[in-house]
Amino acid sequence: MRGFRILKAAAFVLAALPAVVLAVDGLRGNLTADPIEDITHRTGWWALTLLMITLAVTPIRRLTGWNQVVRMRRMLGLFAFFYVALHLLTYVVLDLFFAFDILLEDVMERPYITVGFAAFLILLALAVTSTRGWIRRLGRRWQRLHQLVYVAALLGVIHFYWQVKADTREPLVYAGILALLLAARLRMRPARAGNATAPGAEGRRIAERRMQTAD
Repeated sequence: MRGFRILKAAAFVLAALPAVVLAVDGLRGNLTADPIEDITHRTGWWALTLLMITLAVTPIRRLTGWNQVVRMRRMLGLFAFFYVALHLLTYVVLDLFFAFDILLEDVMERPYITVGFAAFLILLALAVTSTRGWIRRLGRRWQRLHQLVYVAALLGVIHFYWQVKADTREPLVYAGILALLLAARLRMRPARAGNATAPGAEGRRIAERRMQTAD
C-alpha cells in the first residue's frame, strides 16, 4: 500500500510539472516569439496526453491485473481537465481579453473552436460529478455519463487536427492511440455485460466499488 501511495504521489508531481515549467518559463521570458501560441500549444498537448493516459488506465488494469492503478484514474482525469481549462483560459484571457462576444462568434462559426468548446463542456461535467457524492446520487447513470469521456477525447483529437492545418502527423498519432483505446474498450464489453443489468443489491455493490476508486 505504501509503495502505491509513493507511486501516486510521483504521478501527481509528474502531472503537475508541465504547469510549473510553463509558469517558470513565462516568468523568465523563456517562451517562444509568440508566447500565447506557445502556452496554447503546451496546455492543449498536455490536456490531450493526460486524457489518453486516463483512458488507458482500465485497459492496463485488464491486461496486467494491477487493480490499484484504477485509483489513479480520477486524479489523472482531473489533471487533464485542469490543462483543458488552462488551454481555454489562455484563449479567453490572453488572446481575446475577455471579449465574450467574439468568443461566442468563434464558437458558432469556427468548427475547430466549436468542437474544442464542446469537449471542454463534457470534461467540465465529468470533473464536477467525479466525487463520491455524485457517484452515489447518480448510481448507474454515473457510469453512462462518464463514458462521454471518449466523446470528449474524440472531439479533442478533431480540434487538434483542424487547428494544425498543415502538419497533421501529431494529431493523427493521437487519433491512432484513441482508436486502440476504443478497440480495447469494445473488447472488454462482453466481460462487463452482466453489470449493465445488475439489479438491487448487486447494483449497489457496483456503485460502492466505483466509489472506492474515486480517490
